[in-house]
Amino acid sequence: MKDRLFDVLKQAKADYAEVRFEHEDSTSITYRGREVEDVSASKLRGGIARACTRGGWGLATFDSLDDLEYSVAEACQCAALVGKEKTQLADTPVVDKVIPAKLERDFRGVSFDDKLALAAGYNDIILKADPAIETSRVGYADSFRTVHFASSRGTYYCEERPKVSVYYSGTAREGALVQRALDGVSSAVTYDEVARLEDKVLEVARRAAALLKAPQCPGGKFTVILDQELGGVFAHEAFGHLSEADFLHENPKMRELMHLGRKMGVKQLEIVDDGAMGQLIGTHAFDDEGTPTGRTHLIKEGVLVGHLHSLETAAKMGEKPTGNARTVNRTHPPIVRMTNTYIGNGELSFDELVGGVDKGIYACGLLGGQTMMEMFTFSAAYGYRIEGGRIGELVRDVVLTGNVFETLHAINGFGDDLKMVQKGAGGCGKGAQSPLPVTFGSPHLRVENVVIGGR
Repeated sequence: MKDRLFDVLKQAKADYAEVRFEHEDSTSITYRGREVEDVSASKLRGGIARACTRGGWGLATFDSLDDLEYSVAEACQCAALVGKEKTQLADTPVVDKVIPAKLERDFRGVSFDDKLALAAGYNDIILKADPAIETSRVGYADSFRTVHFASSRGTYYCEERPKVSVYYSGTAREGALVQRALDGVSSAVTYDEVARLEDKVLEVARRAAALLKAPQCPGGKFTVILDQELGGVFAHEAFGHLSEADFLHENPKMRELMHLGRKMGVKQLEIVDDGAMGQLIGTHAFDDEGTPTGRTHLIKEGVLVGHLHSLETAAKMGEKPTGNARTVNRTHPPIVRMTNTYIGNGELSFDELVGGVDKGIYACGLLGGQTMMEMFTFSAAYGYRIEGGRIGELVRDVVLTGNVFETLHAINGFGDDLKMVQKGAGGCGKGAQSPLPVTFGSPHLRVENVVIGGR
């Protein structure tokens, strides 16, 4: 494969050219209520050729290696037609590496019948958990993706990228009131991560029923404790996307707001994106342009110190590439994306964080949300009142809104319990490319004066 890709790239008539060829084997099973909604197994093969000439990009996708030569030539022709400026791509080390997956229990060794029984068992737990449960949704999915990449700069890698996931939700009804609870988990390491979740599945179903009895969260400004998932979502959605340099380069207003050296919060605040972190679903040795991944500080000691880059954005903004050019599959070109993004640990225990709150809200998980520039609105999955430094009753309909820059300055407590979250459904979406496997994380955070919409 390596020789074949390089032989074709030698003939490329462009300032720069690359080829990515992939094969992916996947399985998915979905239950909705008592019915099997979807079962599929697929084997996908194909690639994409990209070329850049005078700053213009051309690309061509193909399904067979028999079309490789034609596709590279077509990408070069398209680039030549649109290029009108100067090609600007940052330099990176030339690499030549094969990166096999390191699996503890390979899901490919588990029978389809066992995978079906796993999903069916979780589904049954939800439906039997409480009389108020009206319906359920349970999904199992696995994929084993092998990526071959070569560029005209002499870089080559072959990387195996496995992922196995389970997600589950329960919907409860009482008259016109409907409440839903959900959770899930993914792993790039072992099938066992999704195979022993009976207690967590039951907890989710019972929470959906309990939310029917819970009062609405009061509205107003509160001191809020964010759990690790919601803190991680804030780091990814509200701040991380603003750090992606393709967005910054195209948006002068946000480029000014996100200038390096700007004070972003208290000295203890640290936000990091690390594509080489452990064996998480957002971890890869190289991005989809062949740049090594690594640890990129975005905020350090409360100061903005980094952006996330592709080869092109790094060159145009005079910064270093960070290994954040990623794509969901071979049908798309890479764009600037996060990998494993988190807020750094602090020194306070959970009890110390809560103990510092006389009247507030403990917000947990994510039900949904949206961001627009520096503004965000998140719906927590559920929450609890905090009164006199103690966790109180369960509340529902917890909606948090604010300005990301103001919120970063309002964080006044960092827990010592950083957790990386690997969700079981969906992934990051951007530029019509979804779902991209990412992880996010945070310790528990205490934030002052958070606006909460409620009763």
